[in-house]
Amino acid sequence: MKNIYFVFGALSGALAVAMGAYGAHAGAQFLSPEAMITFGKAVRYSMHHALVLLVVTMAISQWPQVKKYLHIAGALFISGIVLFSGSLYLLALTGINLGYITPAGGVCFIGGWLCLAMAAWKSR
Repeated sequence: MKNIYFVFGALSGALAVAMGAYGAHAGAQFLSPEAMITFGKAVRYSMHHALVLLVVTMAISQWPQVKKYLHIAGALFISGIVLFSGSLYLLALTGINLGYITPAGGVCFIGGWLCLAMAAWKSR
């Protein structure tokens, strides 16, 4: 199961690079300045949390005694990427605002970081 976090992190990282390239090259022609800011935020959060999913994978191997917290963290990070970054991509590219989906994704990110901290604390 831990490999799913690595796979999702790697795919999310690839998507963040592709979306960043789109934003840097084609996006400026099609997106308003406000949409570009939103798009850039989605790219940054996707990449940051793609990388932390790789950390979660390594932490599961390093700290098997707290893997429950790490699995929850991984699931929350994946949920955050889909909800937060996904809704921001949608907003920037189409103007569709999904309301509370974006903040729910942010809450998932916060929860993931707190679970990661709890795992580190309990592994000592």
